[in-house]
Amino acid sequence: MGERTVNLYYAEDDAAIAEAVRVYLGNHGFRVSVFEDAGQIKKALQIHLPDVVLLDWNLPPGEETAGEQGDNLCRWIRARWRELPIIFLTVRGDPCDMISGFRNGADDYVTKPFDLEVLYARIQALLRRTGQQEDRLCCDTLTLDKEKMQVFDGEREIALGRSEYQILLLLMENKGRTVTRGQILEQVWDREGNYVNDNTLTVTMKRLREKLGHPACLKTVRSFGYRMEDSI
Repeated sequence: MGERTVNLYYAEDDAAIAEAVRVYLGNHGFRVSVFEDAGQIKKALQIHLPDVVLLDWNLPPGEETAGEQGDNLCRWIRARWRELPIIFLTVRGDPCDMISGFRNGADDYVTKPFDLEVLYARIQALLRRTGQQEDRLCCDTLTLDKEKMQVFDGEREIALGRSEYQILLLLMENKGRTVTRGQILEQVWDREGNYVNDNTLTVTMKRLREKLGHPACLKTVRSFGYRMEDSI
């Protein structure tokens, strides 16, 4: 089982900095989505939660969020998603020092200009501290919290049965790789001594798809198995 892709939202209006960060982190297993103002990232967050958020302290507010800079945006995020990791990017001398930044809800901050290797290390350290890398799996708008055994589509929680949850967990842990029908039968049923026929898997997968709203990220590899794969 390889390392999974880490989804990162980056709110930054400086195109050159944003592109440098996107390319560097992309080469280190991150899927980076860049947003130019507060309005854009707020809309995106209400559709799909990433693993971590980078916020520029001097972020422009956007058309629908007049007067909202990085600190207010951070408070808005923290009021809705208490455990979502947030890192501020600041210019030396900004009011976002350690105390004010943490008071507004950030978990860490990095001062511009920064070394990309340092930024990467700080993100990795934060993900380890918060347990996000191990405990939360994402694919498109779907999020699976392994610790709480909960599944969400955006902010909507989806109630799954045991077998449905175990199948989704197996597929999410192997995102980007095809899992055969035989592997699913073995992992979900056979290991516990509950030997079932192939039709049980077909019926359970149909029920899982319906509960998830037939997501585009859940692919069928005909006559072979299934694969989770980001489609947006």
